[in-house]
Amino acid sequence: MIQVTIPLIPTAQGGPLIPSDQVTALLRRIAVDWVHSVEAGEMAADAATVHNLAEVLSELADSIDVECIAFTSVPDRNRRTWE
Repeated sequence: MIQVTIPLIPTAQGGPLIPSDQVTALLRRIAVDWVHSVEAGEMAADAATVHNLAEVLSELADSIDVECIAFTSVPDRNRRTWE
């Protein structure tokens, strides 16, 4: 089992922000761990299902990365709107 610490950044409104790079890294790490566990026989699950679920997590991480890149590429959005 992996242990991960993700920093939470408080906003002026009281809600937390989580760094997207750490969220996507976590999603990818979970996907890899699932695949390794099923391939090593450590997880009693259907291998095809685990591979499909891992692919969904990887695609979600990719989607978050693309959205963040698009967001930071627009000059008007580079200001800190969460304050």
